[in-house]
Amino acid sequence: MIASGVVVYVSCQPVDFRKGAASLMALVRDGGLDPFNGALYVFRSKRADRIRIVWWDGSGVCLYAKIIEENGFCWPVPSAARVRLDHAQLMALLAGMDWKKIRPAKVRRPLSIG
Repeated sequence: MIASGVVVYVSCQPVDFRKGAASLMALVRDGGLDPFNGALYVFRSKRADRIRIVWWDGSGVCLYAKIIEENGFCWPVPSAARVRLDHAQLMALLAGMDWKKIRPAKVRRPLSIG
């Protein structure tokens, strides 16, 4: 299970899925981010039916991989940019749903307790 406060970055550019965890972390570093900050970095294949997520868990680099059989994952338009997702949007992406339709609920901060 992924913690709800974790930062998630999605690369909008398809990558070569022959790359392993170390090579994907090098892509993160070359993109200007710190690969060891605990954030999740999501990568897509050219066919949009595969996903890989890499992250540093404090003791090593972890790799999550998934292949979806039917329609493929709902990805952002391919570009050089990266997209930041929240926990609910990542769960929708992994389920094969359209994560762009997931919006966080607006919760007002309480004025006082008591």
